Amino acid sequence: MKHDVGLLVAAAGFGTSGPFLRADLTSERAMLATNCSAVVQQTHVFGQRFAERGRGGIVLFGSLVGWQGVPNSAHYAATKAYVQTLAEGIHVSAPGPVKSGFGARANMRMGAASTPETVARETLAALGRRGTVVPGLLRKFLTASLAPLPRSLRTRVMGGVMRGMTAHHDPVVTDRSRA
Repeated sequence: MKHDVGLLVAAAGFGTSGPFLRADLTSERAMLATNCSAVVQQTHVFGQRFAERGRGGIVLFGSLVGWQGVPNSAHYAATKAYVQTLAEGIHVSAPGPVKSGFGARANMRMGAASTPETVARETLAALGRRGTVVPGLLRKFLTASLAPLPRSLRTRVMGGVMRGMTAHHDPVVTDRSRA
């Protein structure tokens, strides 16, 4: 039985943090399946339905870390790069971080995430008009500040941001220093 769904919001997912080579491979593979495989399957199935009936919308949840590699969140950033690239390729929205249980699950301290209300309002307002939505003033500022920088410098800047969110792990260890 097909339900009459008009909007797919692929917001389920999780992240990990810390040095990649010290991560639990089972957890990393589960993140890949959730953040990428499930997203592509849902997007394909619902995208076909929406195209057949000539209406519907898709929102995929990306992340600012998906725009470059990020030490201490390398694999999560890679999954979000996949989501961002897919979203841009099929012209759907991909909003950034939201205050949810994500930070606790990823063992990250995320004090500046956008509220669900802000993300929903800005995303729905842009649906069908813009491909990528960056909700919240801080995210807009950070995105605009990073955009003109070379990728290597963006990686360093976002690595510093991630260090701040994961400092409680092991303040000396990063993906570059000791895996």
